[in-house]
Amino acid sequence: MTTLKGGCLCGAVRFQWRGESVSASYCHCLDCRKATGGPYTVGVGVDAAGLTISSGKTKGYTTVADSGNPITRQFCPKCGSPLFTKAEVCPDRVWIKAGSLDEPELIKPTHQSWIGKAVPWAYLDRDLPSYAGNGP
Repeated sequence: MTTLKGGCLCGAVRFQWRGESVSASYCHCLDCRKATGGPYTVGVGVDAAGLTISSGKTKGYTTVADSGNPITRQFCPKCGSPLFTKAEVCPDRVWIKAGSLDEPELIKPTHQSWIGKAVPWAYLDRDLPSYAGNGP
């Protein structure tokens, strides 16, 4: 059983995830870049049932992603830190923002998605499988 803990910059929101299956990927889509203010995001895909918010509350912003499907990005309403992404097409999954984890070094991305939208100066791990869309 894996346990991941994390929270926002100001400490108002804290969370924990416990479960068996963890996958992580770089996402280079425009939405992820805009939402994080960086060249990509690293999302940690986990079973939504294992996620608990131990303190604070998140706010959500729902929009249509590059894939054409609705997604909700959850963040701390106090400091604005991005924390999770939920996609309507995958109701049983949630993507935790790796940078919000207490120990992000435990995460090892397995692939890159929306590679054609990567900015020229973004880090690209050429050893990882890359996908034009969402990937696996």
